[in-house]
Amino acid sequence: MFARGMNGVPVGIVEVGTYVPASFISAAEIARRSGIPEEVLITRFGIERKPVPGPDDHTNAMAIRAARDALERSGTRPEEIDVVLCTTEEWKEYPLWTAGIKLAYDLGARRAWAIDVQLRCGTTIAALQLARGLMAADPGVETVLIAGGYRNGDLVDYANPRSRFLIGLSCGGGALILRRGHSRNHLLGTSIITDGAFSLDVIVPAGGTVEPLTPQALEARRNCIDVPDPEGMKRRLDAVSLPNFLAVIDDALARSGKTRADIGYLNLLHMKRSAHRAILEALGLREDQSCYLSDLGHIGQQDQMFLIRRGLELGRLRDGDLMVMVAAGIGYAWAAACVAWGPQ
Repeated sequence: MFARGMNGVPVGIVEVGTYVPASFISAAEIARRSGIPEEVLITRFGIERKPVPGPDDHTNAMAIRAARDALERSGTRPEEIDVVLCTTEEWKEYPLWTAGIKLAYDLGARRAWAIDVQLRCGTTIAALQLARGLMAADPGVETVLIAGGYRNGDLVDYANPRSRFLIGLSCGGGALILRRGHSRNHLLGTSIITDGAFSLDVIVPAGGTVEPLTPQALEARRNCIDVPDPEGMKRRLDAVSLPNFLAVIDDALARSGKTRADIGYLNLLHMKRSAHRAILEALGLREDQSCYLSDLGHIGQQDQMFLIRRGLELGRLRDGDLMVMVAAGIGYAWAAACVAWGPQ
C-alpha cells in the first residue's frame, strides 16, 4: 500500500542532532562472537566497528541527548516546540511506556504534546510525513521535534545464523527540528510502501502475548531477534526489495517535481555494501554522492540524521542539492523523502 506525501505546506529542517555512545565493539570481536570472518564483516556486511551502549545509554535517554544537541545547535528554545514525534524504539527503558512524553518533559517542552511513532527503520521518514500533515491540519503547530533512540543491537544473538543479516544493528540517538515556513531545507515529496506479507518474517519470539517470557525462553535466547524461515524470506524479499526501494524513490521524486537526474545526495540507511552499491548504480549515482556508516553500523531509523551530519562534514551534502532520504524496515516497509537542501 502506498502512503503519499502532501504538498502546499512549506516545512523546513531547522537542525539535526545526534548522539553516539563512547564505547565500540570492533569487527574482530564481532567475528569472535559470531564465527563470521572479520574480512567478511568489513567487506560484505560493511561493519568495521559499531557503538555499544554504556550503563547510562538507555534508549530514550539517547533520544533526549540527541534532541538537546539539535536544540543547542539551532538556538531553539524548548518552549517553542508544539509537538514531539518520538521515534524511540520499542526496546526501551520500560514496556507500555510513551517515551515521547518523558522526552518532551525532560527537554522542558512543556507546551508540546507527544506521541510515539513506529515503522521500524522507516520511522523517521514516516514521522516527516506526519509532521507536515500536522502542520497542514493545525495552524497552531509550527515547530515539531522528531527524536528517538535506538539500541536494537542488544537483541541480536551473534550465535544465531538465521539473524546474521541484522548483525550490524547498533545504538545511538537522532533528532530533527522542523518548522513551518523555515527558509531552508524544504521537505518535498514523500512515499511509503508497506507489505504485510513479511510481517512475521523477523520477530522476537518470546515476550509478547503469543509466547510470554519464561526462564526457559530466556535460556533459549528466544528474547532475541529471530528469522523463522531465512531462506524463504530471502527468496521473497530479493524479488521485491530493490524494485520497492526504487518505487518509493521515484514516487517521492515525482511528487517533488524532480527526476533521478536531480538527485545530489542519497541519504540511504546502512545495509550490506553490495545492496548499497546496487541502489546507487540503479539511480546512476556515484559513491561520493552518498555516505556509508561502516564505523557506526545501522542505528535503525536514526541513520538519516547521522547521514545528514556525515554528508555535511564530508562536503557531500551542499546547499542546492536535492537530498533523497531512503529507508526500509522489517514488517516490511520502504520509504523515501526528498529535501531541497539549502536556502529556498
